[in-house]
Amino acid sequence: MELRAEQPDWWNAPVPALGQPDAPIAIVGLAPGRAGANRTGRAFTGDASGDLLFAVLEKLELMREGEPQGLLIVNAVRCLPPENRPLPAEVQACRPFLAGQLRAPITVALGEIAHQSAVKALGGKLPKLRFAHGAEHRLPKGQVLLDSYHCSRYNQNIGRLTEPMLTAVFERAMALRDALGRTASG
Repeated sequence: MELRAEQPDWWNAPVPALGQPDAPIAIVGLAPGRAGANRTGRAFTGDASGDLLFAVLEKLELMREGEPQGLLIVNAVRCLPPENRPLPAEVQACRPFLAGQLRAPITVALGEIAHQSAVKALGGKLPKLRFAHGAEHRLPKGQVLLDSYHCSRYNQNIGRLTEPMLTAVFERAMALRDALGRTASG
């Protein structure tokens, strides 16, 4: 409410998914950034995390002119969390929305909270499926979950996540997508 009064022209509401609902690759982020998606109403738009993510996606032709190509981008938490840290209750309250959107055979989780929420939304078990950058998990219904560190400015600044590291995760997602396409066609 306070931010809505302070910034009445901002989106300041649950941020919807971006991209195609039936895309073969889904990306799960954490939550809208205060001056990013909370301001624009578009996931990962308007902040440093989106700058890196979209640059990688454009380089790999998974995004053109700001629009995802064969992707669905969602967040584990749909609204701006207090102090940019979602409470467990918020993550749990948003999980049914996430579960309803994750139909892709391949999901990329950006960060540990996104990983945990995606695992639960896809019917997996924690702590059996542990988060690790570059990890690949098979879920009960056949989906694949790939992990990456979140593309936050902090992770970029300390070198925890670099552009080549993020690119490698999405190249793996594309290889899995292509393998599924070959399997489906014959």
